[in-house]
Amino acid sequence: MTAPQSAVTRRLADPLAEALRLIDLARENNLLLRLMGGLAIHARVPTWTARIDREGRDIDFATRSKDRWKLRDLLVAQGYAPDKSYNAIHGYKQLYFSDPANGRPVDVLIDRMEMCHVVEFGPRLRLDSPTLPLADLLMTKLQIVKINRKDVLDALILLGEFPLGSGDEATINVPLIARTTGSDWGWWRTIRQNLEKLDGFVAEVRDSGELDVGRPLRHDLTAQIATLRAAIDAAPKSIKWRLRDQVGDRVQWYREPEESTHG
Repeated sequence: MTAPQSAVTRRLADPLAEALRLIDLARENNLLLRLMGGLAIHARVPTWTARIDREGRDIDFATRSKDRWKLRDLLVAQGYAPDKSYNAIHGYKQLYFSDPANGRPVDVLIDRMEMCHVVEFGPRLRLDSPTLPLADLLMTKLQIVKINRKDVLDALILLGEFPLGSGDEATINVPLIARTTGSDWGWWRTIRQNLEKLDGFVAEVRDSGELDVGRPLRHDLTAQIATLRAAIDAAPKSIKWRLRDQVGDRVQWYREPEESTHG
């Protein structure tokens, strides 16, 4: 397969700057590439200082199935080393590369993220740039059953800086989240649980400075969490959801995330 045409450029030491460079390069080659993960949060909230030290951070990308092999060729042309055995086995859903010069991994998820729950982002990649849409970013954090402090902070900064709304233009798309939780009890159970955890962290992190953006947050966290929780509770529930609700926590409602191994 012929690699996309592009001049090889020295890879940037700052992972966010490098990720944005690659996204621009992909666009020049008519490929859809979007940032996800922790760096995506900083791309959306660049004044957030608590996790500003990005040295050694992974780069996590999202793309669509039709672009994966041309994107692979583009990254190789830019000096990234592919994990050939991993990509041969898992390339239908994930590609893995390393940056030898800067010692950091690059993961590319294809069409969806499969962890505790599945986030289907493929059809939504065109809706925002340079990251996944805000609702998708939030859902990648709220789908984690054993959520840690880092992911709590990521979710809180999104809720503190962006309004809840009915679309994806600089807002968190509440109907998307509500439809997801209304059709899948497991999704509802995990997000409901994590919103309660987020609510419990609000006072602590507000005083700790971990959500410092150099000014007051644009939105009240307690109100944002309450509004989102009310929306997912009020959303219509599918028959499948209602049947699963009768089982409740007696049966595990989430997947155990797989540990990826790379050469």
